[in-house]
Amino acid sequence: MLERRDTYAALYRDFRWNIPKKFNIGTAVSDRWAAVDPERTALIEYRVEGAEQRLSFGELSRRSNAFANALRAKGVKRGDRVALLLPQSFETAIAHIAIYKLGAIAVPLALLFGVEALEYRLQTAGVRAVVTNAQGFAKVSQIGARLPELEAMVVVEGGGEDDFHRLVASHSPVFEAENTGPDDPAMMIFTSGTTGPPKGALHGHRVLLGHLPGIQMAQEFMPQPGDLMWTPADWAWAGGLLNLLLPALYFGLPVVAARFEKFDPEAALVLVEKVGVRNAFIPPTALRMLKTVPEIRKRFRLPLRSIGSAGEALGRETYDWAAAELGLVVNEFYGQTECNAVLASCAGIGVSKGGAIGRAVPGHRVAIIDGEGRRVPTGEAGQIAIARPNPVMFLEYWQNPEATEKKFIGDWMTTGDQGIEDRDGYVAFFGRDDDVITSAGFRIGPGEIEDCLTGHPAVALAAAVGKPDALRTEIVKAYVVLKGGVVGDAALAEEIKLWVRERLSAHEYPREVEFVDSMPLTTTGKVIRRIFRERAKREAKLVAQHAP
Repeated sequence: MLERRDTYAALYRDFRWNIPKKFNIGTAVSDRWAAVDPERTALIEYRVEGAEQRLSFGELSRRSNAFANALRAKGVKRGDRVALLLPQSFETAIAHIAIYKLGAIAVPLALLFGVEALEYRLQTAGVRAVVTNAQGFAKVSQIGARLPELEAMVVVEGGGEDDFHRLVASHSPVFEAENTGPDDPAMMIFTSGTTGPPKGALHGHRVLLGHLPGIQMAQEFMPQPGDLMWTPADWAWAGGLLNLLLPALYFGLPVVAARFEKFDPEAALVLVEKVGVRNAFIPPTALRMLKTVPEIRKRFRLPLRSIGSAGEALGRETYDWAAAELGLVVNEFYGQTECNAVLASCAGIGVSKGGAIGRAVPGHRVAIIDGEGRRVPTGEAGQIAIARPNPVMFLEYWQNPEATEKKFIGDWMTTGDQGIEDRDGYVAFFGRDDDVITSAGFRIGPGEIEDCLTGHPAVALAAAVGKPDALRTEIVKAYVVLKGGVVGDAALAEEIKLWVRERLSAHEYPREVEFVDSMPLTTTGKVIRRIFRERAKREAKLVAQHAP
């Protein structure tokens, strides 16, 4: 936990990890507060159409105890994998905490996953039980025969003997949590699969403690009196679970749970104003979508004190827009599923720079390295890497020792992300290895181009990729989703090209602009550039085949 200092240098110099020999996420985020302040609000369930509901820490502790007893009665034991296929809700938090108390391993999965994606993850993890709703039950039921280790399914509002609420009501609210240590497995979060098949990153109970310094920086040293936290990010993603839900509960702060079919920027602003959200984790794509809402400062009274953002590069354009339109500086931070919140910004202590993803968080050693594990000179591009040992770092890829070994060069955990560190220690995200565009000898990161594109008044979302080109190796091609009511034509395409050229450079502007109806996004809200890269390659191949 960070204590506020006047300077970043003092924070980094004086910080020391204090990881106890025994630690359980479940007891740390519920029972600890239930013992001292049982009526304190833990969760607020927001519904657009109805009144809010609240759950205290006392109830969170009792219900998670009862559900832990119910899972144990179904044969779930320490080390078993339990999948959660649920939206943001009281039940999701209760189930997570119960699994940790039981010493089992939580496997959060997004409801947006199709049947094949679910089957792969459930099989890979060897899941023993699934906690889901009717939507998830319908999907898992199609593949149950191909999941030999699956023995139990609990359904929220299912109405049968395996109904979540019936099980909670029928089991004792007293439970003695397993005596877990910081390195005992607690959760398995699957990588997004942008560079190959998704892998199950296994984390110990210490992962929560490892997150705290980075999240505290990004949220301006929460907890503060009146803090109330919310994120549009799915709690099945490390961003929703570890960047907000669990750290907030650890600090005794209430968390807003909201169910949106998909992110609606106008509805999100209404929620923030109506509930009184003070602290938010908002991924960059969602922030760019907020830019489509006109006159925010005139129409909404937003009580926001802090916004953290991570998952992809925010970009200078969105950084400046947020300061002007939302009235506060967005604190960008960085990490991966395997090792999160290791770089961060904190405007309150002067650690903030547009276009940078932050500086090393106290307690973490981060460097830009080459392929041999050597630090590259300041100002040169290389791979972002994190030194081990590190409490926020994953234990291993589940049953994949080869992939685990390949993740490291010596004691540096590699990320596959290209970055540049300046002389002040700020790191600028350049792009994933596969995303970097090589054009006329220049190495170009797509993030800055995409951010610039979304600054154009007609553009809602954008993806920039390299398209093979005989002369330049690659050219920058942009795929653009326009705002509602805007018609894309050749004149607008030229206007967008000029917009980027004037704001960035002659070698970075897109030489081709194609308008598309929608943008493919991962369940974590990142643009799936791979789809557009492959599309651009096919286009280039067809052109080459028909060239005279």
